[in-house]
Order: sequence, then C-alpha cells, then structure tokens
Amino acid sequence: MGLFLQERAKQLGTYIAQTGATVRQTAQFFAVSKSTVHADVTRRLRRIDRDLYEEVRAVLDENKRERHIRGGNATREKYRDLHGTLPVAPGEGPDSVP
Repeated sequence: MGLFLQERAKQLGTYIAQTGATVRQTAQFFAVSKSTVHADVTRRLRRIDRDLYEEVRAVLDENKRERHIRGGNATREKYRDLHGTLPVAPGEGPDSVP
C-alpha cells in the first residue's frame, strides 16, 4: 500500500473520529467518493492504525444505528418545505377521537 493511501486513510479516519461525521459527509468534505472513504476507513485503516480504526468503527456503528432517524427527519423536513405542513399520522389529527 502506497504512502499516499496510508496518509489519506489516516486523514479520513481522524476526521470521522473527531467530528462524528458520516461516510457521506466525509466524502463530500474531502471530495472523494463514499466508496473510497469506506474502503480507506474499514480495510486500510485497520492495517495501518488499529486504535484509530476502533474509534472510527464506533462512530460508523453509531451512525448506522441512527440512520433511520435521520432519514425520517429528512423526509419530514422535505414534506414541510414542499407543503408547508407536516404529515399527520392516523389517529393524531384534529378530528381524531381520543
């Protein structure tokens, strides 16, 4: 593995560990693909710096556990931006009977 790839993997890993950023946010910040970030911080970093890898793995696992919440929030914001209101779940509207 070349020195450039090792340094990039360390930079990406450090950024994720320090900021808690997602793979997508990291890829955008460093102007590389999500695949590159994922490969660098999961495969390459494990061989280069095991301690940093463990920190990054913890952040990635947490992001994975929270992604359904982020997706729901993004959908809610999109709906609000498009329609000016939020969708109401069945049984929660003003006409619902308690």
